[in-house]
Amino acid sequence: MSNALIKAIEGAARIGISGHKRPDGDCVGSCLGLYNYIKDVYPEKEVTIYMESIKHEFCFLRYADQINHSFTDQKGHDLYVVLDCGDEERLGDYAIYLKKAKHIFCVDHHISNKGFGDEYVVEPEASSTCEVLFDMFDYDKISRECAEALYMGIVHDTGVFKHTNTSRKTMHIAGDLIAKGLNTSHIIDDTFYRKTYAQNQILGRALMESVLLMDGKVIYSVVTKEMLKFYGLTGADLDGIIDNLRMTEGVECAILMYEIGIDKYKISMRSNDFVNVSEVASGFGGGGHIRAAGCTLTGLSQKVLDKLLIPIREQLVAAGCIENETNVM
Repeated sequence: MSNALIKAIEGAARIGISGHKRPDGDCVGSCLGLYNYIKDVYPEKEVTIYMESIKHEFCFLRYADQINHSFTDQKGHDLYVVLDCGDEERLGDYAIYLKKAKHIFCVDHHISNKGFGDEYVVEPEASSTCEVLFDMFDYDKISRECAEALYMGIVHDTGVFKHTNTSRKTMHIAGDLIAKGLNTSHIIDDTFYRKTYAQNQILGRALMESVLLMDGKVIYSVVTKEMLKFYGLTGADLDGIIDNLRMTEGVECAILMYEIGIDKYKISMRSNDFVNVSEVASGFGGGGHIRAAGCTLTGLSQKVLDKLLIPIREQLVAAGCIENETNVM
């Protein structure tokens, strides 16, 4: 693995770090993993994370309380590192900091990332951005706190080592991180599995109101703003729903649509063996992984669903999963 990132860090006095909008486990883990590594190995560096608010369960990570949510920094950075983010748009409002950065370095693993910035390392075969970062770090210099962040990111992007992006290398890296003295049951249970009563309620409702299509090969569910308001939740509380949908017997592709504005939906898609959901999402301006991807679409929910089903149906027909004449419903 290239040590270009480490060389860039060593040549910079002022460093900024950002991840994508609505930061998930891998985004938070990679940003705080890099932040911890720099603070441990290069204490003389001035380093700041700029990112949206993170979920409460991620706040046990060291330096989580130092994440900067403001846009008041006008000095500019010698180096700005963008992590787990496929393009500048996915940075959201924090993309403003790229304009004054002397050097931009992107580290990612999304297959939809075509590479941006002055330098970039994109490893689509890696399970997570945290796995990519691990290869860039000197193992002997990885502290327990840095290892916690990297391990958490790998856990979340592999679905606790269940998803097809989990490789032999991924497991070896996880083992090396565990050797740093991690409480793995705490990280897995408290950040991945544990849910509030309200989160379990909306999970149950989303599953109960789900619909099977295309001879049971596709399943979808819609979560509206009214539903979120009723349970006192936000889109961040919907983690796990899409994976439960995907695990429905006979299903090849799962779709979760949740309303983020008037007739505006955030789409999450998962597949098992045949559908490349990254290709589907990319066709609508989104992206992600072959078996896990997403996008944002505007329109009535049924119209949005109809758009998504066209390329999904084409892939299912091509794979021989359904007959060409199979009704959508």
